[in-house]
Amino acid sequence: MKGWKKLIPILTALSLVLSGCGSADPSAKEQAPGEATADSGKVLRVGRMTELFDMNSVIATEADCLEIVSAIIEPLFITSEDGTPANALCESYEVSEDGTEYTFHIRKEANWMGGTPVTAHDFVFAWQKLVSPDVASEYSFMMEVAAVKNASPIIAGEMDPKELGVSAKDDKTLVVELDHAVPFFLNLMTFPSFCPINQAYYEEKGTDYSLGAENLLCCGPFYMSEWEVGGNTYQLKKNPEYWDADNVKVDQIDFQIIKDPQQTMLAYENGDLDYVRLSGEQISKYEGQPGFTRIEEGYLWYLSPNLNPKSPEYSCGLENENLRKALALSYDKDAICFDILKDGSIPADFAIPNRLAIGPDGKDFRETAGTYLKTDKEKAKEYWETAKKELGVNEVTIELLYDDSDSTPLIAQFLQSEMEGTLPGLHIELKAQPKKSRTQLMQDREYQLGLTRWGPDYADPMTYLDMWTTGSVYNYGEWSNADYDALIEAANGELATDPATRWEKLKEAEKLVMDHAVILPVYQKGTAAMVRENVSGLYFFPVGVGTLYKFVEVK
Repeated sequence: MKGWKKLIPILTALSLVLSGCGSADPSAKEQAPGEATADSGKVLRVGRMTELFDMNSVIATEADCLEIVSAIIEPLFITSEDGTPANALCESYEVSEDGTEYTFHIRKEANWMGGTPVTAHDFVFAWQKLVSPDVASEYSFMMEVAAVKNASPIIAGEMDPKELGVSAKDDKTLVVELDHAVPFFLNLMTFPSFCPINQAYYEEKGTDYSLGAENLLCCGPFYMSEWEVGGNTYQLKKNPEYWDADNVKVDQIDFQIIKDPQQTMLAYENGDLDYVRLSGEQISKYEGQPGFTRIEEGYLWYLSPNLNPKSPEYSCGLENENLRKALALSYDKDAICFDILKDGSIPADFAIPNRLAIGPDGKDFRETAGTYLKTDKEKAKEYWETAKKELGVNEVTIELLYDDSDSTPLIAQFLQSEMEGTLPGLHIELKAQPKKSRTQLMQDREYQLGLTRWGPDYADPMTYLDMWTTGSVYNYGEWSNADYDALIEAANGELATDPATRWEKLKEAEKLVMDHAVILPVYQKGTAAMVRENVSGLYFFPVGVGTLYKFVEVK
């Protein structure tokens, strides 16, 4: 998944007729899709490219699944328009002076559909499932990131899940113990993996739980009224029992799966859809038209040089800092973003993406941090000449490893052309691999220069910065710097209760990574959407839940 924020328009009047789907409706009389809202017109119609396969908050990993989970099963907090956590099922909370114990008070009026109260026990049950080795959730690591007491040994199978540092003081009071303070702990609580699950309902459904609309118990702003696993349509309806139902302005959201981008846009132009994502050449075609909206995603694409290859065959001089800087400044990032991708991506002169995290000063990290390794071909030539002298060579050959899918081959070919054209005597050999193989080669350190990406798992710069510590599995280049390690250790430890100082140390850490050209940034992924102009209140985020539907409103 992986990776925030902004209010944006969408919605119109007609509903998509759904067929062949499972259903779950609290009404005694089942209504046809759109029937209840035919006059009001409060129906949003969304185009999607992928099916839903599991709505279990503990198991779900795909972006579309996580979006829907957050719409039907609310966590303690949701992400607000400015990217900060806002109270959801949590009405209030206290935190200990050392930041290692949180006490959350769950809203008294928060109920599951049917009237059963949402309790602290629901969170305890769900969180224990998340770390259980029997479940083997791909997102169990989020509990380790949150530093919930005993999470790591439980995930490793060394302790019982019941020993996790989470307990119900009473039905509406949840207590969470941490191994150490985590400054971004509340941001983590917005992630769907931390949603509650009603134990009685879960056990009643057994292996059918979350597989189909009729196997879901909801407590969020919407409930899933129509859905079959793998079906090409699904539907949400406003949850009349939701604690904040008065602020939910749409009655129904219809989703249609259309895998062909051209067919998707035809449906939009015909008035059958209200909100669709654009791809490739569609961006330039629709840019400037009413409803066109750019969306920044949190994915950072970058080149990872192998500084410490495991065998001589992968040694090519990239341990030389001037060679890395020469490469980093040699390619035109603007051309990559605006001439090749044309998808809303922006040039990356940084290691921490735009709109990833808000600091204690209320500003986005990038607003007060520097810019680094900006394209400068003349400066690149200077670094190149210095590097050749230091290496004692006139020519250098580097193998560039990259994925063989999507637009990545085009990017790799362009990088080859730019680097060789800017730096005489440099030879870039291309090596395309399936993504899984490319990733494995980089994890095994059996590569020279790799084109890769990282998507943020939570809203803090640490989701990137801890990758480049000594010994990190994602530190593909095997860079090691004692000063950097100390900065990260302090930011994760002693500075956890001093947010302002910690924030400045994170900026210092990014500067170290960039000054040493540990990675060579290329672009921050973007996309674009078409939405109807008579709608407001759709929030987009580049991390965590990509789209928040709660506040969508008809104008």
